[in-house]
Amino acid sequence: MPALYLALSIEGMLIEMGYGFARRFDPLTICSYSVDVDGIIDLRTEPECRAAGVDWNALSCAWAYDVAAGREPQTWTLAKQLHSNGAAGIIVPSFAVGARPGMTNLVLWAWGPDLPHQVLVHDPSGRLPKDASSWGAN
Repeated sequence: MPALYLALSIEGMLIEMGYGFARRFDPLTICSYSVDVDGIIDLRTEPECRAAGVDWNALSCAWAYDVAAGREPQTWTLAKQLHSNGAAGIIVPSFAVGARPGMTNLVLWAWGPDLPHQVLVHDPSGRLPKDASSWGAN
């Protein structure tokens, strides 16, 4: 399922993108977004997870290992379940290597330019690419 995965701080974004390796990043473009999305489930604490019927431990699953082993990660199963029940996304703590308490991510499954799932890139100077042709051949 497509997902927009947003760190809620610059430091959190660097931790998430570094995959636990200091000073090792693939080329990336850093953007800020304006987000006005209804239907977000807050899963930042164990009590909030229990209230939502979510297994806290599932949030920190080793998803890359599961994919490499041919298994669907628990977080993917959880995302499908929550989305099918009407959730547009979740707010969760970062479980990335090196993340500190309070580092938080917003994961969206429903987003676009219009309310109630509005996500707009902050690009007041118009420097970001406007279409895929700006990115060159892959």
